[in-house]
Amino acid sequence: MESTTVKKAPISLTERALHEVKVIMQDKNVPEEYGLRIGVQGGGCSGMSYLLGFDKAKDADEIYELDGVQLIMDKKHAMYVLGMEVDFQDGLNARGFVFNNPQAKSTCGCGSSFSA
Repeated sequence: MESTTVKKAPISLTERALHEVKVIMQDKNVPEEYGLRIGVQGGGCSGMSYLLGFDKAKDADEIYELDGVQLIMDKKHAMYVLGMEVDFQDGLNARGFVFNNPQAKSTCGCGSSFSA
């Protein structure tokens, strides 16, 4: 019998964020083999922006399990998001995912761009 070790994800999602991800997956009929991809990409006001979407895992990815949601992340992105918390806001002024990243040296007003 093989034993699989479940690695602790370098980031966390609040209960609200996890709930919203599950709602979106159900509403949009996201295929079961897809997971939530979190990472970074070049661009944005501060040099880098966050990447959040549904995708299939690739060879260079790490896969983590968060309360029934498969979290997919490129191994190279972990250093930029280590310790980050993803939240979901549903207020009058803002609705959407919010990234609280301790690795960010500066962020911009949009909240989805940072420099490391």
